[in-house]
Amino acid sequence: MNHMKLFAATVKWHGIKTLRKPDIARRAFFHGQRYVSSGTSEPFLSGSNSNYVEEMYYAWLENPQSVHKSWDLFFRNANAGQTYDPHLPDQLERKASFLQSHGLAQTPGKAEKLVEDHLAVQSLIRAYQIRGHHVAQLDPLGILDADLDSFVPSDLITTIDKLGFYGLHESDLDKVFQLPTTTFIGGNENSLSLREIIKRLENTYCQHIGLEFMFINDVEQCQWIRQKFETPGVMKFTNEEKRTLLARLVRSMRFEDFLARKWSSEKRFGLEGCEVMIPALKTIIDKSSEMGIEYVIMGMPHRGRLNVLANVIRKELEQIFCQFDPKLEAADEGSGDVKYHLGMYHERINRATNKKITLSLMANPSHLEAVDPVVQGKTKAEQFYRGDTAGKKVMSILLHGDAAFAGQGVVYETFHLSDLPSYTTNGTIHVVVNNQIGFTTDPRMARSSPYPTDVARVVNAPIFHVNADDPEAVMYVCSVAAEWRNTFNKDVVVDLVCYRRRGHNEMDEPMFTQPLMYKQIHKQVPVLKKYADKLIADGTVTLQEFEEEIAKYDRICEEAYTRSKDNKILHIKHWLDSPWPGFFNVDGEPKSMSCPPTGISEDLLTHIGNVASSVPVKDFKIHAGLSRILRARLEMTKNRVVDWALAEYMAFGSFLKEGIHVRLSGQDVERGTFSHRHHVLHDQEVDKRTCVPMNHLWEQQAPYTVCNSSLSEYGVLGFELGFAMASPNALVCWEAQFGDFHNTAQCIIDQFISSGQAKWVRHNGIVLLLPHGMEGMVRASDSDAHPQFPSKEDKQFEVSQLYECNWIVVNCSTPANYFHVLRRQILLPFRKPLIILTPKSLLRHPEAKSSFDEMVSGTTFQRVIPENGLAAQAPHEVKRVIFCTGKVYYDLVKERKNQDLEKQVAITRLEQISPFPFDLLKEELDKYPGADLVWCQEEHKNSGYYDYVKPRFRTIVNHTRPIWYVGREPAAAAATGNKNTHLVSLRRFLDTAFNLEAFEGKTF
Repeated sequence: MNHMKLFAATVKWHGIKTLRKPDIARRAFFHGQRYVSSGTSEPFLSGSNSNYVEEMYYAWLENPQSVHKSWDLFFRNANAGQTYDPHLPDQLERKASFLQSHGLAQTPGKAEKLVEDHLAVQSLIRAYQIRGHHVAQLDPLGILDADLDSFVPSDLITTIDKLGFYGLHESDLDKVFQLPTTTFIGGNENSLSLREIIKRLENTYCQHIGLEFMFINDVEQCQWIRQKFETPGVMKFTNEEKRTLLARLVRSMRFEDFLARKWSSEKRFGLEGCEVMIPALKTIIDKSSEMGIEYVIMGMPHRGRLNVLANVIRKELEQIFCQFDPKLEAADEGSGDVKYHLGMYHERINRATNKKITLSLMANPSHLEAVDPVVQGKTKAEQFYRGDTAGKKVMSILLHGDAAFAGQGVVYETFHLSDLPSYTTNGTIHVVVNNQIGFTTDPRMARSSPYPTDVARVVNAPIFHVNADDPEAVMYVCSVAAEWRNTFNKDVVVDLVCYRRRGHNEMDEPMFTQPLMYKQIHKQVPVLKKYADKLIADGTVTLQEFEEEIAKYDRICEEAYTRSKDNKILHIKHWLDSPWPGFFNVDGEPKSMSCPPTGISEDLLTHIGNVASSVPVKDFKIHAGLSRILRARLEMTKNRVVDWALAEYMAFGSFLKEGIHVRLSGQDVERGTFSHRHHVLHDQEVDKRTCVPMNHLWEQQAPYTVCNSSLSEYGVLGFELGFAMASPNALVCWEAQFGDFHNTAQCIIDQFISSGQAKWVRHNGIVLLLPHGMEGMVRASDSDAHPQFPSKEDKQFEVSQLYECNWIVVNCSTPANYFHVLRRQILLPFRKPLIILTPKSLLRHPEAKSSFDEMVSGTTFQRVIPENGLAAQAPHEVKRVIFCTGKVYYDLVKERKNQDLEKQVAITRLEQISPFPFDLLKEELDKYPGADLVWCQEEHKNSGYYDYVKPRFRTIVNHTRPIWYVGREPAAAAATGNKNTHLVSLRRFLDTAFNLEAFEGKTF
C-alpha cells in the first residue's frame, strides 16, 4: 500500500484520490479490463486516463522495463517519495496531447483500445525478436529451410490477415505507436507507424541474418544484441571496407581455383561454396586485435584448412603446394600426416590494426570435433601464463561442420567447460560452416534439433545465422560476434549457411544422393561474382580494378608454385602448432640426453611433509576425520616415511619451489576418489571457504592448480592435453576416477597422445593417472585394460630409450617410485606422455610405504626393482623367478612367506612397462640361469600385460627359455563383480605361482 500512497501523493494535484492495491496474481498484460469514465472533459489523470495510467503503473510494478523510459522515471520518482517536480505536469501533458491527438482520451472504449493496441505491438515486436529467424532467407540455394521446418510462426506478419492475431487490422497500419524500451528499431524516434514497425522488424530479423538470442536470461545481453542489429543503418560499410572484403574474397576463391587447376585429381577438401569464411575469420581477427587480443588459437576440421593456412595464418604458399608432390621426402622422424590435418604457428603484424598478432592453427586428426577441447586447454594455458584472467589478450576460434557440430558429443562436453572457473577461456567464437549436408546424409536424417547449432543454447550463447552469399551481412555478424566475446566474455556462434560445391571430397560424386541440391548448386553463381557485380554496379570498384586484383593473386600463386618445385624435402617441424622457444636446440633436438637424479634434500621433504600435515590459514575449522588424516601425515613425516598421498604431495611441492606450475584435474581429484588426497580443505563452519595448503609452501613459489572437473573424460582429457601443449615447464596431470574410465576418452589417447609426436612432431608431457587393481569391485572399475597402450621402442638405454618411444607407461609398487617418476617427467630434456597405473588398495596398505632414504638427493626412479631378499643371496638355488608389476607383488610376497619359499622363489617387479627395460631384465635373467621364468598378473590373460611382455622376454633370452603365464584366465569382462569369485580366482593363480612343479612336462 505504501507504493500506492506515494504514487497518489505525487499526482494528487491531478485529481487522483485513491488507487486500489493490485492483486498479486494480476497481470499487467491482459485484454479483459473495463474502464469507467467520469466525463468527457476531465483532467489528464482523471477518469479513463487515470485508468490507463493505473494500468501502466501495474505493468511497471511487475517489470520497469515494460514501460517507456519517461513513465519509468515518473513512477520511480513517485515511489521514492520525491517532492513535487514542476516539470512533471509538462511531461504528463505531453502524454495527454499524444492521446488527444489520436482522439483516444475521450471515451473508455478508445482508451481501452489504445492500451490493447500498444500491448499488441509490444507482443508483435517480441514475436519477431524470438521467432523471426524461422522465416529469414538463410539458404543461398533457396531450396531448404535452415531450421528444417517450413512452418511459419503464426505471430509473424507474413500476410496482412495475420494482423488479426493481435486484434489489429489493415486500417491500423498507418497508426503511430509508442515503441517500448525493448526495441531499437526506432533509432532516434520514440514512435513509428505500425507499417514501419513491421517493415523494420522484417529487415532486421527476416532477411539474410537470423538471430537466436531471446532464450538468454540476462536482460542487458539481450538489449545489447537488439541494439547491434535493430538500430537503423548499423550495417553500413565504407567503400574501403567493401574493397577489402572483395580482395579477401578474391584470394579465398582464386586459391581454391588454383588448386583445382593444378591438382584436379587430389583430395584437398576445398572451401568452394563457403569462400566467405576466409574474410569472416579475418574480420573476427581484425576486430579482436583492435580490442587488444594478441594471440588467437584456432581449431578446425579438414574442409577449408589449406585455404585458412594460406590466407588467414599466411603459411608460405610454396610450403602448401609442395605437399601435393608425391615424391616429397620427409626429413623428420615419424609418420607425418596428410596436408589437410596439419597445423601452423605464426607471428605477424595485423594489417588492419598494425598490431602484432600470433596465430596458431592446431593440427588434428580426421576425428571431427576432437580438437575442440584441445584448443580450449591450450587457450586456457596461454591465458594462465600471461596472467590474462579476463581473456583480453588470448582467445580461441573453433570452426565446425554442421553435421559434426550437431552429432559429436564432445561439442557438448566442450561447451560445458566454458564457464567453469578452472576451464573457462572467457568466451570462444564458434564458426559453423553449414553446408546443409553431412558426407551424403541429409540434415533431416542427421539431427533432431531444428538447427545444427542448438547445442549452444545450453550455455546461453547467442546464435547468429547468416546467408553466406551475402558477404556484407557475414562481415557485420562476425564483427558483432567479436564485440560480444570481448564485452561479455561468453561463447557466441556464427552459423554460415552455405553449400558445398563439390562432393565430400573432390573425388566424390554428390549427385548420387542429393540430385536436387546439386542441380541447383551447378546453376549457382559464385559469391565472388555476385559481390563483384554489385560493387561494380554501384561504382565502388571498376571492372578493370577487379580483374587486376584477380590477376595479381593468380600471379602470386604461380610464382609460389614455381618455387615449390625446388622443395624436395618435407620438414614437419615447419608445421608445428605449439613451439617451445628455448627448450630444444635450433634443430629441434634435446639439448642433452641425460637426466639428473630425481631425489631432493631431506630438509625439503620434511618441510613439505609438515605443511601437508597442517592448516596454514587461521581460524579455519576442518572436519574431525580430516584432522586424524593430517595427524597421521605428521607422524609419518617425523618417522621419515611416506604413503602414496604424501609421496605425491612431495613431488608436486618440490616442483612449486623450482618455479614449475603443477595442475591436477579430473573427477573429484581435490579430495581424491578414494579420500586419500585432500588437497583442498573445506571450512566446516563457513560455506565455500577453502584452503589449498600446497599454495602456502613458500612465499615465492609457482602456483598449484587442483580442480574437480565436470563428469567428462573425452572433453576434460582433451582440455588438459591442450594445457600441457602450451609450455614444457609445467606438470599437467589428469586423473580418471577409475582407470577404465579412460576408455571414453580413447579418441584423445589414440589420436593425440599416442601418435601426436609421430604425426606432427609435437612433444607433450601430460600425465595420466589411472587408478587400477583387481579388488573384486564393480566389474568395469577394477581394470584399465592395459592392452590399449601399445608402444614402439628400441632396445636402448634409459634416456635415449625414453626419447625413442611414443609414451611412457609405469605401474609403480612403491610411493617412492611414484615420487621419482613424477619428478623425472619434468627433469627429462624432452617431453613424453606418461601413463601411470595408480593403485587403490595400496593407498592404505601398511606395506606400501617408502622411507625418506629412497627419496633423498642422489636417488632415482627404479625401472625394475629386483629381488633383494634371501633368494638374491643364493641365486643358483632359486627354482623360480616371478616377474610382476603393481599391486599383485604384495599378494605374491605374502603367499611366498606363508609357503616358506623365500629362498626358492625370487620376485622381481617391473615398474616401467614401456619402454621395456631390456638391459635391467637381462641382468635379472642372467642372475638366475637355472630358474623357471614366470610372468604373473592379476588381470585376465587377454587384458593384462602378458601379450606385451612375452615376446620381449623371449627376445632377451634369445628364445632359449619359456616365460610361463600365471594369472586369471581370459574373460570378456574386465573383472568380476562377485567378491567370492574374485577371491577364488586369486587363490587359484597364487597356488599355481608357487607350485614349483606346475609346468613340468608342459611345452611352451
